[in-house]
Amino acid sequence: MTKDILPPLVETRPGPFRHYKGELYEVVGTTRHGETLAPMTLYRAQHGERGPCVRPAAMFAEGVLGAGVRQQRFKPLAAEALQK
Repeated sequence: MTKDILPPLVETRPGPFRHYKGELYEVVGTTRHGETLAPMTLYRAQHGERGPCVRPAAMFAEGVLGAGVRQQRFKPLAAEALQK
């Protein structure tokens, strides 16, 4: 790979998501890791200090085993979910 060709960017749609443990988050967008160029999802907690977070995009979208049930790590919600 040359410096001029970037790997495909796996994009996470902006908007509200619920983590499988129950908390709300808002996806701001998708960016790249500064050194590896890996796709990263940029999101903000909608609880506590509401700090920004990043997570590899593939991990953000993957399924997890929670309470004995296979489910999405982050489930997309309607935009109105953050207005409550």
